[in-house]
Amino acid sequence: DATGDLSALVDFHRVTKWKTAEDTLLSASRLARKDATEFLLVGAGAVARSMVQAYSSVFPNARFTVWSRTRESAEAMGLPVASDLEAAVRRAHVICSATMATAPLIKGDWLQPGQHLDLIGAYKPSMREVDDRAMQRARVFVDSRATTLHHIGELMDPIASGAITESDIVADFYDNPALYTRQSEDEITLAKNGGGAHLDLMTASYIADCWRRREG
Repeated sequence: DATGDLSALVDFHRVTKWKTAEDTLLSASRLARKDATEFLLVGAGAVARSMVQAYSSVFPNARFTVWSRTRESAEAMGLPVASDLEAAVRRAHVICSATMATAPLIKGDWLQPGQHLDLIGAYKPSMREVDDRAMQRARVFVDSRATTLHHIGELMDPIASGAITESDIVADFYDNPALYTRQSEDEITLAKNGGGAHLDLMTASYIADCWRRREG
């Protein structure tokens, strides 16, 4: 900050992969049931691929199913493919949505007691992955209130319609960690990953520091 000197050149694809996976995995590790085994990936892009490795590091018995708008992209993941999104959502213990959807794909009426949802894809005011009913049925968490509440449609829309209020956001990562946790086996939890340049900087700095220690 003081001099503007270049400190490192880091591959941004790697930074995006790691920061997105880390941010989401932290939520899942705190909110998903410890006995979760059935994981549904909604979307079959690079983020979904990285989440297979991330979830497996904390949930060693995780079994993955993928759903995508096109069956070809889902099959390219090399995982079991779901043809019916509603049925797949109802069966899953953890649902991870990483799409470019501008209208809700996942309906709140499909959700089952004890499920956890990680929402990664919607990052603009015009984007949604779940409907208002899902936001109402779940205890809602975010990585950062500052980068989600007034910037992302997933939260802006239900707040604007009155489906939820800002006070319904239980906690973010800057609150006491004791607040960012599941309270019962049957509750539905939902975590919105808002991302942000601050996470890119934190992750890039961590990578650079690891490299310096290795070289030293």
